[in-house]
Amino acid sequence: MPPPLWFYVTPGIPDDWFESLPGIPMSQREVRLLLLAHLRLKSDSVLWDIGAGTGTIPVEAGLLCPGGRIIAVERDGEVASLIRRNCDRFGVKNVEIIEGSAPECLKGLAPRPDRVCIEGGRSVKAILKEVWQPLRTQGRVVATAANLETLYQISESLAELQARNIEVVQSAVNRLETRGTNQIFAAVDPIFVLSGEKL
Repeated sequence: MPPPLWFYVTPGIPDDWFESLPGIPMSQREVRLLLLAHLRLKSDSVLWDIGAGTGTIPVEAGLLCPGGRIIAVERDGEVASLIRRNCDRFGVKNVEIIEGSAPECLKGLAPRPDRVCIEGGRSVKAILKEVWQPLRTQGRVVATAANLETLYQISESLAELQARNIEVVQSAVNRLETRGTNQIFAAVDPIFVLSGEKL
């Protein structure tokens, strides 16, 4: 059996280590680190990752929570296969992939989560409402917003659900890149990360 690709105890797998597909969103490493920090995972956490895309969060969370379960929800079958390939690539065995559109596919989903990550803005208010009921007491929800409209929807929903300890962070990250013969700092797309707890 080959040695694991990522054998560190900290998250932060480089983006280009993941298999990707054109047009399929990927949480870039620095944003992923913010998301994982706000999730406050435990070794046995049950995490629902809704809109899992390339599968970077399920892979990193699966490695961080060896006694936990990660449920990756993705509506596109081809993308769900990509998530599975990335899990296999890093030897992650505790990720279950659910193919379906949220929020409809979340009804009756088990086991109940103590952490929920919502990536992307499609139907975010309905998704937040659907995950809140099964979310365990003292559970956390973390959601991303790439624009002000989604930021407002998530913020409004967290207030309506009476979430506590709400935090909002906007990332501002630059990476050194080589372009031609020059090295420049290129901005990573800024994103809002919102989190709240169910008490």
